Amino acid sequence: MTENIICTNCVMDSSDARISFNDTGICDHCLTFYNKIKPFWHVDHRGKSRLTALVNRIKIEGKGKDFDCLMGMSGGIDSSYLLHIVTKEFGLRPLVFHVDAGWNSQIAVNNIERLVEGLGLDLYTDVINWEDMKELQLAFFKSGVPHIDVPQDHAFFATMYKFASKHRIKFILTGGNYSTECVRNPLEWMYYQSDSIQLRDIFRQHGNGKLKDYPVSNILWYKVYLPFIKGVKLFRPLDFVPYDKEKAMELLVKEYGYQKYPQKHFESRFTKFYEGFWLPQRFGYDTRKVQYSSLILTGQMTRDVALEKLKTPVYTEEMIKEDFAFVSNKLGISTDELWSYFHAAKRTYKDYKSQESIYNIGASVMRLLRLEKGGKR
Repeated sequence: MTENIICTNCVMDSSDARISFNDTGICDHCLTFYNKIKPFWHVDHRGKSRLTALVNRIKIEGKGKDFDCLMGMSGGIDSSYLLHIVTKEFGLRPLVFHVDAGWNSQIAVNNIERLVEGLGLDLYTDVINWEDMKELQLAFFKSGVPHIDVPQDHAFFATMYKFASKHRIKFILTGGNYSTECVRNPLEWMYYQSDSIQLRDIFRQHGNGKLKDYPVSNILWYKVYLPFIKGVKLFRPLDFVPYDKEKAMELLVKEYGYQKYPQKHFESRFTKFYEGFWLPQRFGYDTRKVQYSSLILTGQMTRDVALEKLKTPVYTEEMIKEDFAFVSNKLGISTDELWSYFHAAKRTYKDYKSQESIYNIGASVMRLLRLEKGGKR
């Protein structure tokens, strides 16, 4: 059995097959942050100045319109705090855009409603065809790959970009940020959600019927065509302001009656099952290591606290039984069938067609132009 090696600075370890360590035991995730992100990431007056300039551009573009930008909203802490910031502190008028893929928790629904009503904004919800979503998710379960949350993630971004393109919205705001996400999930844990070639190949091999209304997008369309031809730009405002997760949570609870989740991304019942049970128990990939390491590097959590938290599994035996019943029932299969996928042969993204070479070229160009600060996934 291979010895598990853990970083001496964060809590990433050799469950990431591509991880490397320097002579003092510090991993490449940490070194990427210290060398390629932190020196160029400013949340002081420099960040505020850049964000103010962006806000002014958005306001000019939105003058005379019902709203001046589009903002994706999951109900999670990042997007919720961003909505508060851009509306209350910077005076933007976003159209709040939510995608319902069939797995919203009631807490997420409540949180979205409280934020939208509390800020006096309009909410647009796009509901994904459930039969399409169900068949695609079943195909991913059957494929044996770890990244079974791709059908949700792909739909979220494809739908939002298509809406922006159709309605000629130039600015999309997202809650993505370095404060809580400066460490990326390793590629073998979570492959690119936007790879339409892989999505179609998995469905071709393991799916049933055709995807009638499922919104399929591709990397070149939203990374090249939309921003450079159509002028649709995606921005991450939280990268320009101080963002402390716990303080943000306290503010949201106080101002809007926001309800907390046990873990990041748990606003979706499926993602909770996937990240809390399926990934760590079937593959040995615990996404808390990525999340906690990000908080360690940005000074929001100590390594000792993170190590202590990692000793306790997210799921109890009772929760496993309950969620296996919920997920299998939702997908129209038996719990025995779902367990059979859990015990099936493991596959990776490399076992299916992909656009990985395009991503690699694009990432190199983005880093060369300083448009991308992070390193490998």
